[in-house]
Amino acid sequence: MRQLTAFIRKEFYHVFRDKRTLLILFGLPIAQIILFGFALSSEVKNIGVAVLDQAKDGQSQLLIAKLRANAYLDVAPVLEFNDVENRFRSGAIKTAVVIPADFGADLYRPGGTAVQVIADASDPNMATTATKYLTAIIQDYEQSLQPSAKLSYRIVPALRQLYNEQQNGSLNFIPGVIALIFMIVSTALTSVSVVREKELGTMEILLVSPFRPVMVLVAKAVPYLVLSLVNFVIILLLSVFLLDMEIRGSLLLIFAESTLFIITCLSLGLLISNVTSSQQTAMLISMMGMMLPTMMLTGFMFPLENMPWVLRAISHIIPSKYYYDIIKAVMLKGLGFDDVWKETLVLLLISITLLSLALRNFKVRLS
Repeated sequence: MRQLTAFIRKEFYHVFRDKRTLLILFGLPIAQIILFGFALSSEVKNIGVAVLDQAKDGQSQLLIAKLRANAYLDVAPVLEFNDVENRFRSGAIKTAVVIPADFGADLYRPGGTAVQVIADASDPNMATTATKYLTAIIQDYEQSLQPSAKLSYRIVPALRQLYNEQQNGSLNFIPGVIALIFMIVSTALTSVSVVREKELGTMEILLVSPFRPVMVLVAKAVPYLVLSLVNFVIILLLSVFLLDMEIRGSLLLIFAESTLFIITCLSLGLLISNVTSSQQTAMLISMMGMMLPTMMLTGFMFPLENMPWVLRAISHIIPSKYYYDIIKAVMLKGLGFDDVWKETLVLLLISITLLSLALRNFKVRLS
């Protein structure tokens, strides 16, 4: 144990002496959680809306007031239809509302009236969301004109938002960003640990020492495990105090699951480090090879249900997918271990498999 403790202390010295490693370990996660938390959102905000009011009466002004009251819309009046087209071309607006000249006169007639909604469909998702916003506002305006209208029957939906009552769009991304940070940072830093010894020529000293190979890998992984847990505490504090995230589940369970996932990432990093011969190759495989599957196949950016069955099958071998499901269930929904034990078991099996492969591929002889 004294040998192991001394070797772990040596690895801590290596980490703290390397400013680039510290920047990747602490600077990159903080930057990612802030940027992803504020930039990534499924909500569409600040939608530019041009309103061409050809009626210029009291009813049209009430409708425009409702549009202005919506926090997601940036309403700008225009005088001519050519102005609407020019604004679309310049990208200043994404949608337009055209109120006809006879809007107020036809409003209470049997045939009713129409309001034209135009959207820039070069971005289909934005166009669909924006038109839904505008349609809902117009329908709400119509209902406010005749609140006591008698219908043969009426169904009023009673909506309730579970687990995210404030509809904070960043909450959906925080668990995925945490998984992405651990998958990239922990894997990347560990992947260069063994191959660095090869490049520096110090691997021979380790191999001729009485230190067993398994202890070499353990000593390499322990500092990054401790520092990754410190990193996780910082990420949680940023999520709670900066991104207004409420942790509903058990903190102890969250830390236990995060520790298991970090060990999985470290095991993957050790495996990459053992099968590569240069730090550049190890860093490229760990950074690029892990970032894209984590972003694409975990479900936090793109729904897995919309993907072909081949990609859905591949996603089952991505460790971050199970960690994302666990953290989302515990952190956002307040569920317990009874609800995530299957994902935990899969993550444990992946960790054992990766660690076994890393030990098996650790060469005790240099070629």
